[in-house]
Amino acid sequence: MPEQQSAASQADTTMPSAAIAGCDLFLDGGIVITIDADRRVIADGAIAIRADRIVAVGSRRDLAGLKEGASRIVDTTGKVIIPGLTDGHTHLFQTLGRGLGDGLSLVPWLRDFMFPYARSMTRDVAVAGVRLGALQAALSGTTMVVDNHYAPTDTETTLAVADAIDSVGIRGAVARGIFGETNPGADLMGVDPELFQWTAEQELAITAECIAELNGGAGRVSVWPAPENIVYVTPDLIAASAQMAADSGVHWHMHCSEAAAEVEFFETLHAVRPVAWLESEGLLSDRTTLAHAIWLDADEVDLMGSRAATAVHNPVSNQYLASGVLKLRGLQGAGANVALGSDGIAVAGQDMFEAMKAGTLMHRVADLDSTATTVEQFLELAALGGAAMTGLDGGAVVADGLADIVVLNVDTVRHAPWNRPVASIVHSGRSDDVEMVVVGGEIIVEEGASTRIDQEEVIAKAQEATAELFGQANLERLTRDWQTADET
Repeated sequence: MPEQQSAASQADTTMPSAAIAGCDLFLDGGIVITIDADRRVIADGAIAIRADRIVAVGSRRDLAGLKEGASRIVDTTGKVIIPGLTDGHTHLFQTLGRGLGDGLSLVPWLRDFMFPYARSMTRDVAVAGVRLGALQAALSGTTMVVDNHYAPTDTETTLAVADAIDSVGIRGAVARGIFGETNPGADLMGVDPELFQWTAEQELAITAECIAELNGGAGRVSVWPAPENIVYVTPDLIAASAQMAADSGVHWHMHCSEAAAEVEFFETLHAVRPVAWLESEGLLSDRTTLAHAIWLDADEVDLMGSRAATAVHNPVSNQYLASGVLKLRGLQGAGANVALGSDGIAVAGQDMFEAMKAGTLMHRVADLDSTATTVEQFLELAALGGAAMTGLDGGAVVADGLADIVVLNVDTVRHAPWNRPVASIVHSGRSDDVEMVVVGGEIIVEEGASTRIDQEEVIAKAQEATAELFGQANLERLTRDWQTADET
């Protein structure tokens, strides 16, 4: 069992007067990493939850009165409690392609693997992959996902994808992939023409229908507009998507400047850099969430900061595809929000602990500077950065905040000896450490297993769906190990 750590301001218990009435769930004991304004780490801590909110956070001693009236008490002695993590950019439907496409750079990866994969996707196959990916996210301590879903994207499938995420119990924004009609940018990027199956008017109508159906409802999943890529979606459709987001009170999502070639393609078409164009069209704002945003020049970095736009950092994916290194220090210094993403299982692992460690280390080697990042910085990106990106009142364990919480078992050989909580979590932590996940006050993972769905059934259905998909997309050639480049 890890030794308890001392905590600054441990006696500063946060407990509104409403907490006196008792609570539904009481987490009793453990080290609470709050990420609150004072960045308190409470050694012998406790958390009281009523409905979907945290009503009190403090020492076990100071919250003892709330424990007596709690409907359920969970002993978290020897555990570590952190805020729920947000995966700011993923593709859950890609889960069935686990392990494929390795060794390809971005454009060949899209042309030879992902576009044929997406083109062959059916509704049932997509839902099986999404449910498996959402389950893995939940079991890994992710309480919110931004799922960029682009195959298929009809109304029924989009709503079914949202339902699959919701069934696991996590929060989600289905960033519905918008393509519109084929265009010169699609030709440059080698996008499969079959993915351009709707007109711009149809794309907007379907997205609006999904937003009207889901957003503001009782579920935990909403829909965002997501023009897929700044190169191969027409400028008018990107602008209309951003306007729809503003009108609907949601954020919008887009791949932007992931690879150097994408920036070159965009400049060829429009004679301006991507983020500079967004600013010139009035599309850059705090609702703008750009996946990757790697190849920005200094002016674009400043523009992102001036508009408080979000760059979603996907460090594992960026290394897997050798896409480049996000200008993290510049973006944060300019005032941009930076969130953390996995980019899905096809290029990463749906594990935010992996993303935190990879991000912490990649900037150090890129800058040849071991002080370029801190472990605290990357835990904040995964928690606070994700909450800011999605507009959630979360990312910290604080009174009146959303009760989205992860309990970690650190009583293992990987964490021994227990010396520094955040460093141990980021450098030695894994999704296997996740013992309990609470979303909106509901325990959705307990003793490392889902409380909502049959995990074995989800895995079995995903395996069946994979066999069907491989037959349609001719992906068997990508399953061989030790293949040469000319065999892919």
